[in-house]
Amino acid sequence: MSETVNVIGAGLAGCEASWILAQNGIKVRLYEMKPEKFSPAHKYGGFAELVCSNSLKASRLESAAGLLKYEMEMLGSLTVPCAKENSVEAGGALAVDREKFSDSVTEKIKNHPFIEVIGGEVTEIPDGITIIATGPLTSGAMAENIKSICGEGLSFYDAAAPIVTAESLDMDKVFFASRYDRGDADYINCPMDKEEYLAFYEALVSAERVQLKDFETHPFSVYEGCMPIEVLASRGVDTMRFGPMKPVGITDIRTGRRPYAVVQLRRENREGTLFNLVGFQTNLKFGEQKRVFSMITGLENAEFMRYGVMHRNTFINSPKLLDSDFSLRENPNIYFAGQITGVEGYMESAMSGLIAGISAVRRIKGLEPLKLPSDTMTGALTAYISDPYNNGKFQPMGANMGVLPAISVRIKDKKQKYGVYANRAVESLKHELERIDYENNS
Repeated sequence: MSETVNVIGAGLAGCEASWILAQNGIKVRLYEMKPEKFSPAHKYGGFAELVCSNSLKASRLESAAGLLKYEMEMLGSLTVPCAKENSVEAGGALAVDREKFSDSVTEKIKNHPFIEVIGGEVTEIPDGITIIATGPLTSGAMAENIKSICGEGLSFYDAAAPIVTAESLDMDKVFFASRYDRGDADYINCPMDKEEYLAFYEALVSAERVQLKDFETHPFSVYEGCMPIEVLASRGVDTMRFGPMKPVGITDIRTGRRPYAVVQLRRENREGTLFNLVGFQTNLKFGEQKRVFSMITGLENAEFMRYGVMHRNTFINSPKLLDSDFSLRENPNIYFAGQITGVEGYMESAMSGLIAGISAVRRIKGLEPLKLPSDTMTGALTAYISDPYNNGKFQPMGANMGVLPAISVRIKDKKQKYGVYANRAVESLKHELERIDYENNS
């Protein structure tokens, strides 16, 4: 085809987008600033560099991460097969030899006849169909350029609270209410007495924290309003009771009195299957979050779908800006892909590049925009980042079973339940791909 697509960034997302475009006979100009320039986190000259862990999470189909990778292979992924070819022993996870994985992806990209790799930093968005996959550490000039087309919908760090499933909460201990009974009772309230609060406080201030890298520390000296809960707690035993755990305006339905402290959970998605801990952005290690936050009334057996994070991460307010095909609503010639869209994780980033690439293919061929079923992991994540309902306090999200529509039958065994979710997703995606194939050939 005569159309050429620009892809900015040769990370996981950029490589997936470039590959699927090229495999469909579309020429690609892939821009990558390495090795001429490296971000603070990147060290290796190859494409699709894994900068943190070398694990791509669980392999089993009945896990969120495993399901996502399975769907990606069905859709024509480049990175999943490369990861399997360069895997190392990691129990039930898919982990890779970082350099061999990067070399494998790099070789396939550079040797594809429809992909032209252009070295050097890009500071302006090129004309024509363009996929921006510049990553969570987008360089200053490009970040400013992105900000000019996204307005104020650009964040420079990720400050997110933990997310739990609604069905895992002990509803005999918690209750729905709004402060002062204003508006609808949309918040789940977890009341604590003095003894419970003090035990929680001691555990929180002594919990082990993640050590930030040098380039990540600056935001926390600036953004007082997004302070980690453990830092707030360290300022005094009652500080949280005047902040996110203030009991004012709340009546404990168990006692008829105001609790000593209260944690509020706010709906995370339209379906009400996920709730986040309001004001609990944190830099605790994940294991510590599970231990400490499970001390909160009603969360003793909570299933955490996402742990809280606070780190340097450039991302856009996707629900306000993007459609589910990752194109910019105000300019459909521009697509975003990778962590900059608000997906969280290696494979989630790769998935977004794959979908952006497929979407660009369909646009060039004059086909309807891609919209995958919401009961697939890929469809659910793309719906999450593009749902205007999430526009208010949007924070990045990784693959988890909580984003999928609930099944009609309640299954207590988690492995069995997730197996049902996974089988439903695979069948749903299979039928959709058959429909698309018929559409393409008719």
